Amino acid sequence: MAGRKSKRKGSSAEREFASIIGGTRIPLSGAVSGFKGDVKGLGMVWEIKRRRDDFKRIYEWLEGEGIDALAIRADRKPWLVVMEVEKLIEWAEMIKRGEVDVPSTDHRHEAEVDATGG
Repeated sequence: MAGRKSKRKGSSAEREFASIIGGTRIPLSGAVSGFKGDVKGLGMVWEIKRRRDDFKRIYEWLEGEGIDALAIRADRKPWLVVMEVEKLIEWAEMIKRGEVDVPSTDHRHEAEVDATGG
């Protein structure tokens, strides 16, 4: 029974997120090989995760005064950006209107990670 409840919770989160971004839920995601991600939208494939408490610290960091987004990185891993979906959509609209300068260069591999992962 717990597995069925967890599947419903995941499917509900996927439908909710797809609706917010104007995307579509990928049928059979996670159930059948060959289906990548859970939702397609905003030109991306999204993996949707919903947890009761696992992300508590991330939310605390984002709730800081004047904070729009959170950049996080584990040692020897790439940078991740976390932000509220409404902020993401607002930012995308600002880019479309030309109000935000976005670098055109791929910077992912420019910074070398030292031996300690720093």
